[in-house]
Amino acid sequence: MATFAIITFGCQMNVNDSEWLERVLLAHGHEKAPLSTAQCLFCNTCSVREKPEQKVRNCLQQIISQRKQDPPALIAVLGCVAQQLGEDFFALSPHLRLVAGPDGLPKVPGLVEKLLAEPRLKISLLDFTLSYEEREEGLAVSQGPTAYVNIMQGCDNFCTYCIVPYTRGRQKSRTFSAIVEECRRKIAQGACEITLLGQNVNAYGCDKQAKAARSQGEDFPSFAELLKAIGSLPGLLRLRYTSPHPKDMRPEDIEAFASLPTLCPQLHLPLQSGSSRVLARMGRGYDRERYRELVRALRKARKDLALSTDLIVGFPGESEEDFEATLAMLEECRFLSSFSFCYSDRPGARAVTFLDKIPREIQHARLLRVQNLQDELQKDLLRQRVNTITQVLLEGPSRRWNRQGYAWQGRDPYGTLVHVAFDRCAEHRGELVTAQIFEAGSHCLFARESSYDGNDLQRTDSQS
Repeated sequence: MATFAIITFGCQMNVNDSEWLERVLLAHGHEKAPLSTAQCLFCNTCSVREKPEQKVRNCLQQIISQRKQDPPALIAVLGCVAQQLGEDFFALSPHLRLVAGPDGLPKVPGLVEKLLAEPRLKISLLDFTLSYEEREEGLAVSQGPTAYVNIMQGCDNFCTYCIVPYTRGRQKSRTFSAIVEECRRKIAQGACEITLLGQNVNAYGCDKQAKAARSQGEDFPSFAELLKAIGSLPGLLRLRYTSPHPKDMRPEDIEAFASLPTLCPQLHLPLQSGSSRVLARMGRGYDRERYRELVRALRKARKDLALSTDLIVGFPGESEEDFEATLAMLEECRFLSSFSFCYSDRPGARAVTFLDKIPREIQHARLLRVQNLQDELQKDLLRQRVNTITQVLLEGPSRRWNRQGYAWQGRDPYGTLVHVAFDRCAEHRGELVTAQIFEAGSHCLFARESSYDGNDLQRTDSQS
């Protein structure tokens, strides 16, 4: 048996994949160890943008350099960058001996002993599967109050800027029974909030394999039906999902925010650009007006819905007018938060061939304007929450007020980080507490435990 360490880059799906890998390696008898001494190093990677890919390269070079005198038994590169660069990684070091794309991940734990036994062996797992491959369960661990569950993988959209279909393959939906069983297991292990994950999560069940299986009588419900089934599981207090695609948001998906009590009033809805012309060049499948209509419908279903989004600035051909349209959409939609980036070429994506690239200095100037506006919007929205009551699912001791041990942090229904002060020192992990907000920070809220009596204070969520 070997010692191991895992380094993770990228999205929540990568985090969830790494946590699964850890549980299975432990179940196989391997042991966790510090990065500096572990025999096996697993680097789980992201290549959705140029910067994360470069971070992966730098990290690997640093590991190889530091371990020259005491090299690990093997280095494994997993995930999207592994799929993108493939066996080229083997040239970096004789100790880099396993390269596995996202569809190869389920096979990784079973290969560790073989690689340790055969020091010259190199293995690549880069083929895409036609259907979602279920993974072994791994070591049963005490679950924290929040958990992630994958419901699909890959993407069929081929947006002109995006590498995901080339690194994670075409869309593959997981079976309904497997999803529900994992959710039940997570709840039994202590989770009371579950986030459903997928590259295009609300297109669940729309891929060819799922449609074919449905025609043969297999149970592949619609996304809205899946939400209802999971949201009704005993013991589940909160349900979230990420990330949906605006073009696939159906009326029944919107209605779920009004009818499903456990579905949190929070949605990450990628916009990418506020310009219809740029959205068409991106291949997004909706225009500015369609997105605005969707936001109006969502907030009609749930008036207090908190929205977050993704934005790309400096897309090829983006004019100042196009960029101003993005700023206008930020103000109109009043996103609670946004993840904004400068466009960068990704291998294989169609926008690589677009000749009207925007100079870097203009991209960076526009990015700064977007981020400054978003900061002001977030501060204003958080300030409006002061003197209101909310409920916070506590995840751990607060990193801001930890000296006396009386403060804990967690998320409210809108996904905002809240630091809650208590008048007693006690264990609060996993508790859903009522709290009164007394101060707004730049990106978080500060609150005190409250025994709400219904007088004077505004309620800001319907889950209290």
